Amino acid sequence: MKFSEAWLRTHVDPPWTTQQLAEALTMAGLEVESCAPVAPAFDRVVVARIEAVEAHPRADRLRICRVNAGTPARLQIVCGAPNARAGMLAPCALPGAVLPGGLQIVPRSMRGVDSAGMLCSARELGLSEDHEGLLELEDGLDPGCSLRDALALDDHRFELKLTPNRPDCLGVLGIAREVAALSGAPLFLRAPRELRTDIPDRLPVRILAPDLCGRFCGRVIRGVNPGAATPGWMKRRLERSGQRSISALVDISNYVMLERSRPTHVFDLDRIDGSLEVRWARSGEKLTLLSGTTIDLDETCGVIADESAVESLAGIMGGAATAVSNATRNVYVEAAFWWPKAIAGRSRRFQFSTDAGHRFERGVDPASTAADLDEVCGLIVEICGGKVGPLDDQILKLPERLPVRLRLARARKVSGIALSRGEVDALLGRLDFTREWLGSFAGEAGEGGEGGKAGEVVVVTPPSFRFDVQIEEDLIEEVVRLRGYDQLPQRAPRALTLMREVPETERSLIDLKRSIAARGYQEVIHFSFVSASLDRKLTGLQAISLINPMASTHDAMRTSICTGLLETLRHNLHRKAERVRLFEHGRVFLRAPGAPPGPLDVEGIRQPLRMALLAYGPNLPVQWGEATRGVDFFDVKGDLEALLARRKVDFVTSGIAISAESPMQPPTGLHPTRQALILEGGRLVGWIGVLHPRLQQELELPEPPVLAEVEAWLLQQVTMPQAQSPSRFPPVIRDLALVIDRMQPAGPLKAAIEAAGKGHVQEVAIFDEYQGKTLKENEKSVAFRLLMQHTDRTLDEGEVRLVMQDVMRALEVFGARLRS
Repeated sequence: MKFSEAWLRTHVDPPWTTQQLAEALTMAGLEVESCAPVAPAFDRVVVARIEAVEAHPRADRLRICRVNAGTPARLQIVCGAPNARAGMLAPCALPGAVLPGGLQIVPRSMRGVDSAGMLCSARELGLSEDHEGLLELEDGLDPGCSLRDALALDDHRFELKLTPNRPDCLGVLGIAREVAALSGAPLFLRAPRELRTDIPDRLPVRILAPDLCGRFCGRVIRGVNPGAATPGWMKRRLERSGQRSISALVDISNYVMLERSRPTHVFDLDRIDGSLEVRWARSGEKLTLLSGTTIDLDETCGVIADESAVESLAGIMGGAATAVSNATRNVYVEAAFWWPKAIAGRSRRFQFSTDAGHRFERGVDPASTAADLDEVCGLIVEICGGKVGPLDDQILKLPERLPVRLRLARARKVSGIALSRGEVDALLGRLDFTREWLGSFAGEAGEGGEGGKAGEVVVVTPPSFRFDVQIEEDLIEEVVRLRGYDQLPQRAPRALTLMREVPETERSLIDLKRSIAARGYQEVIHFSFVSASLDRKLTGLQAISLINPMASTHDAMRTSICTGLLETLRHNLHRKAERVRLFEHGRVFLRAPGAPPGPLDVEGIRQPLRMALLAYGPNLPVQWGEATRGVDFFDVKGDLEALLARRKVDFVTSGIAISAESPMQPPTGLHPTRQALILEGGRLVGWIGVLHPRLQQELELPEPPVLAEVEAWLLQQVTMPQAQSPSRFPPVIRDLALVIDRMQPAGPLKAAIEAAGKGHVQEVAIFDEYQGKTLKENEKSVAFRLLMQHTDRTLDEGEVRLVMQDVMRALEVFGARLRS
C-alpha cells in the first residue's frame, strides 16, 4: 500500500516527524517498507509564465523566452525545450538555485545571448525521468510562488507491507484511523455526501447469486464531460500512490479506492444492453477485459452481465465493451460488497492481479458501500458535471459481526501486564469498538479461574471494517498493540530447567550446518514450490501439482531439493558469480498412496527431510598455491565422506536394482557415467553425480555442476569412536598392482582386500590408476597399498605370505590379475 504523507495528514495530523510516524506504524504492525521524499532537495525554483518566445539568432534549436517569474523585472532565459510556448507555466530556477546533482544556476551567455536562469524539465528537478520538454504546470498557479509549495513537494511517499488480516488499511482512511488510535490525535472525516437527485433514471439490476454479492449499489449519471481535466491535487495523490492518471472518470474511481479501500466501477451506460444481472458465469462464456485480454469463464467466476453478454469480472476487472471513453456521456457507477471467498484466487487463475481483487479477496467494509458510491458520484459531478439519478441499494446478506468477550484476568495473564479496566476500555475506545462491561458468569471462569470479578468482563463489538477481530486473543493483541509492544515488561522467566541428555550418536542440525559451511558451502532456503517441468527432468518423478500456484515457475511441490539449488545457481551465474557452493536442508514431497495420515502428515504423501549439496566452478577459491581446475565428482564425494563422520556407506555406480517402494529413488537427470548411489546396509540413502549434459544445455550452464542429496538423518547420526591401542611393532607394507576390467569400480576390490586380510591388514589405500599401451583397450591397472600390523608381535614373512594369498584368492571373483 503506497500513499502520500501529506494526504494522510489531511485526515489525522499527529505531532510526529516523518520518522516517528514510520516507527509508530511499524511498531503497530503496519510495517513501513519504505519512506522516501517525493522530490530531492532544491531551492530558488519558482513557478514562471512564459510571456513571449523568439528564435535564437545563432542557434536553430534554442529560443529566447521572456519570463514572468515574480521578480520586479521580466527575465530573459535561453531555452532549448521543444514545448516552450507563450502562455505556459513552467518551473524556473533563478540565479543562485542549486538543482539535484549539485548543478548551480548562474547568469551566463548562451551563443551571445544573456540567460538569467533556467526553465526546467521534470528530470532536471528529479521528479521523474521525463526530459522531452519543460514540465508543464497547471493553470491557476501564481508566477513567483515556490514550486515546492505549489506542487506540495515537501512530502514523503510511504509504502506499507500489510498482512492479509488488515484489509481496512488498504486505504488512507484506514491508516488514518490507526494513526489516530496510536497517537490520540483527532481524526478528521468528511461528512457523507448528500447528493441531490436530478433525474429519476434507474438501471434495473438483479442479484442472482447471494453467495457472490451481499450488497449492490448503483447510480445513473447523465451528461458527464469525459474530457474534463483531473484536478492537480488528485493527480498528485494518485501518482504518489503508484497510480497513473488516465482520465477524470477513471481517476475518480481509483482515488476513492485508495482513500476508502473501496473499489468501484464506472460503466458507459449507453453500451449496456438492457438490464444487469449479478451471477456466476456459465461454461463457455468469454470476456474481453479492460487490459485487452480475453478470458474463458466457468461456473466458479462471478460476473456482471447485461442481456446480451458478460460485461465485468465481478470484483476484479471491468470489460472493454462497456468501458468509458472520450465519447461517453452517460455512466452507471457501481459499488458492491463481494464475498471474499467468491473473489479469492480468481485473478491469479488468469495470471494477473488487480488492486480491486486484492482488496475484495481480503474483505471490504459492507456498511460503507452506499456512502462510498456517493463519494464517487459526488466527485464525478464536481469535476465532470452531470445529473444524478436515485440510489439503488440492494442488501441481500452481509457478514455478521458477532460480539467478542474479553476477560480482564485473561488479558493480564497473556500480556504479562497489570492492565486496569480503565486502560483497556480507553484503548478499545480509540479503535471505535463498542464495549459493554459485565460481571463474570457462573461456570465461565475458564482456565486458571480467568472469569474475573464483577465488572472485569467486557463484551466488544468490532466495527464492520475489522474482519480480523473474532476471538478473545484478537482483542488482547489490539490492547497490547496500541499500548506499545516496546512497553511490554522484560522479565526473566521463572521455571525449573531440566538439562536433557544429548546422545553422542546424534549431531544437532546446527552443528551439521556449521560443518558443511566450514567446507565452503553457503546455506540457502527456498520455497517448497518449484517448476514441475525442471523437477521431473531432474528426478524423473511426478511432482504434486498446486491447484493455485503463485507463479508458473512454482507450480508443484519439490521431489528433490536440488531443483531449487539449480535455479539459485542460474541466478548467481547471471550475476557473474564464478564459484558457487550451496546447501539446503528441508523436506521433499513424494506421492505415497499407502502413507497414512498423522498429526504432521498428509494421507498419501511422504515428506522426508533431505540434505542437498551443489558445487560449481573452480575446486578452490582464487589462490597461488595450486593450479586451478574445475570441481569434479570426487571433490563433492570427499565432502560427503567427511560429513558422514566415520559412518560406513558404499558409493555404487551400477548393478543395483532399487524397488519402486524405496523412500528414495535414483534421479534421471545425472550424467550416466559420472554418478553413484549411496547405500547403507544395502538401502538407498542418497545419490551424487554430475548434471546430465542435456539438462546443462537446457539451463544454459557453461559447466555442469556436481549435485548430491542424502537423507538428513544419515548425516545427523554418527558412529561412536572406538578406542584402540596402537601397535608397538613395525608395520609391513605391500603394494599390489592389479589389472581389472576398465568398467570395474575399485571400491568392491578394496572391500574384498579388507575382508580377506581382517586381523592383519590395518589400512588399504589406492594410490595409482593406469591405462596405457601395455594394457588392452578394455583394461586398467589399479595399485593398492596394504599396511599390515599386529598388536602383539612382529609379523614374519610366512604370515605375510599367507595373508597375500588370501587376498589374491578373494580378488579372483573380479577377474583381477597381478600386473607384470
